[in-house]
Amino acid sequence: MTTSLSSSLHDAHERTQLTSNNQFELMLFRLGEAPDSERRELFGINVFKVREILVMPKITGIANAPPQVLGVANIRGQIIPVIDLPAMVGCTPKRGHNILMVTEYARTTQAFAVEEVDEIVRLDWTDVLAAEGNGGDLVTSIAKLNGDTEDCRLIQVLDVEQILRNVMPGNKEETALEEAGDAVVLPQGTIVLAADDSPVARMMIEQGLGAMGVSFVMTKTGQEAWDRLQTIEAEAQAEGRTALDKVAVVLTDLEMPVMDGFTLTRNIKQDPRFKSIPVVIHSSLTGTTNEAHVQSVGADAYVAKFMASELAAALRQVIHH
Repeated sequence: MTTSLSSSLHDAHERTQLTSNNQFELMLFRLGEAPDSERRELFGINVFKVREILVMPKITGIANAPPQVLGVANIRGQIIPVIDLPAMVGCTPKRGHNILMVTEYARTTQAFAVEEVDEIVRLDWTDVLAAEGNGGDLVTSIAKLNGDTEDCRLIQVLDVEQILRNVMPGNKEETALEEAGDAVVLPQGTIVLAADDSPVARMMIEQGLGAMGVSFVMTKTGQEAWDRLQTIEAEAQAEGRTALDKVAVVLTDLEMPVMDGFTLTRNIKQDPRFKSIPVVIHSSLTGTTNEAHVQSVGADAYVAKFMASELAAALRQVIHH
């Protein structure tokens, strides 16, 4: 890992400033040759999720581990599972598993073996498009590296939620639903307006809100949620009411194409029509720095994915605040 890449990775303060402009940084890496091709495509992951990058350490195999788990590594005294990312996406790493990306996701730590790390690039979320309908359930979005030029490089942004669920499915969803507790009672006639770009995340949110007895509308990006909020406000005005009479809470992810959750939250809190609507951030971007930054953009609460009991508690708190 180069010095410039290392210093860029750890400049958390500068990175948090990007969110005020609907921007973020993407770590680019390669996994080897794509199926039926000699092309070595670029993949990406939000730098906020990456704790550190290491030359591949010693891996200890684990008995009866899932096939995509290479084993575990001892990283600074912490035993961390190592996922074979090329195997997950069907690539062949002709140059070997050379690099380990240690990530923090939903208050858990895991590592991904990759062929090589390329660079860190700064992007606007408007240059990131949802990948749904374009095949591949492990890719949540496509980033355009050089804007709208014909020779722009396309980066596949991986859906970490889906990858981890595929590797270690367990019964977390069922457990989470049982932990949701008593029904969450919304003011009569209101809904939760939710936004998340990951299909598996939306499924789990829908299951969780359903278990809580909550009426909701699900959207796929911050822009879609913002547009829906405008529509709801127009309908409310026609009825002599306000958006707060129809939307009890906005529940949003942070990483989303076109408009991220930081920008969505800021738009809501800076608009007199919507600022009284509580916003709950529901994100896998955990860690002290990220959670503190969430508060700075005006969110009313922060919940790590997928903690159903915490989500239910946060909804009750902001609704009755």
